[in-house]
Amino acid sequence: MSLLALSLVLTLGCKKDKKEEVSDEDTQVETSVDSDESTATSLEERKITVRLESKSGSNASGNAIIKQDENGVVSLIVVVGGLSEGEHAIHLHEKADCSAEDGTSTGGHWNPTAQAHGKWGSADGYHKGDIGNFTADANGNGAITFITPEWCVGCGDPVKDILGKAIIIHEGSDDFTTQPTGAAGGRVSCGGIIE
Repeated sequence: MSLLALSLVLTLGCKKDKKEEVSDEDTQVETSVDSDESTATSLEERKITVRLESKSGSNASGNAIIKQDENGVVSLIVVVGGLSEGEHAIHLHEKADCSAEDGTSTGGHWNPTAQAHGKWGSADGYHKGDIGNFTADANGNGAITFITPEWCVGCGDPVKDILGKAIIIHEGSDDFTTQPTGAAGGRVSCGGIIE
């Protein structure tokens, strides 16, 4: 029994010495293998800044910051100026291609689950790109913050990954009813979500 205990101590001691000699890079890989299931399925933190450019002859432009935390929750913060006063729809569209003067090169709303257009979270369905409306003040400035675990940034899941999509600000508000666009009007600002 003493011999077995001594062998176990020596074996564990050798393994510990071996781990201490491994580089930081190898340790990180080893740690992720040894971690519990919840940590192993977490996503890496990421941050992307998106420039929103004017489209359709408007003066609307601004910036968006997209952050993904270690739990895979994504936050989108958008600040835009040069808008007309009132409500404006904001959606994610299929392609990060803002080359067309009217923003139509981005395609339609991002809808990987083939749902009806609607208000985010509606039991009747909604596109993964149906963010909603925000209000621009009398000076044409508006902002919106949107947080969801239903997106990811660069995870490769076609139902969740917003990398390669576009942020579109519309001329008017989304009525959450008209299919498939919400009757939100022209595309007045566009920014591709790319790294």
